[in-house]
Amino acid sequence: MSDYNSFKEHLLKRMSFTEEELNEFCSSFKPVKIKKRQFIEQPGFLAKHRYYVVKGAFRAYVIGDEGQEHTIQFAIDDWWISDYNGYIFQQPATMFIVALEDSLILQIDYEAEQRLKKSRYAFETFFRILAENTAAYMARRVITNLTKSAEQRYEIFLERYPNIVQKVPQYALASFLGMTTEYLSKLRHKRIAKKS
Repeated sequence: MSDYNSFKEHLLKRMSFTEEELNEFCSSFKPVKIKKRQFIEQPGFLAKHRYYVVKGAFRAYVIGDEGQEHTIQFAIDDWWISDYNGYIFQQPATMFIVALEDSLILQIDYEAEQRLKKSRYAFETFFRILAENTAAYMARRVITNLTKSAEQRYEIFLERYPNIVQKVPQYALASFLGMTTEYLSKLRHKRIAKKS
């Protein structure tokens, strides 16, 4: 049950659950070990699961018409990830989700989540809060991308998510921030030069 300890802490930070509710909730999630570079979602396949990252790092991305990769989301320890559009509407995924390092996840399938939501109001409330937080995060990201310069986007990301910067490759971070790897490298060198 040690795979579930951090998950239980995560749940209790967001809502109060009884021990019975916690055990019932956790029993709907299956622990899965994922190897570095292994995909957990791919376009064209039904998005069957929502994932909680116990330990590790993931990148969700799409590929544009000209073959360029666009990073949509990262997830590290204590974060959630999925191809949400495919999962919520039970359609084929449109994103690739790949492990950036050996990872441990807890996954729940769509039917099990629906059963949980129907079984207890607290469970439905938890998933609603999760959806609201995801929507707010995505809205902040869109606004930042539309209103801030590349350098400001980089600084904001460093401030908000210092742990992610340590875990993700530079090309993936550049893609997430909407810039080339070369430009991100210049920003990093500029930042280091300012500190010294």
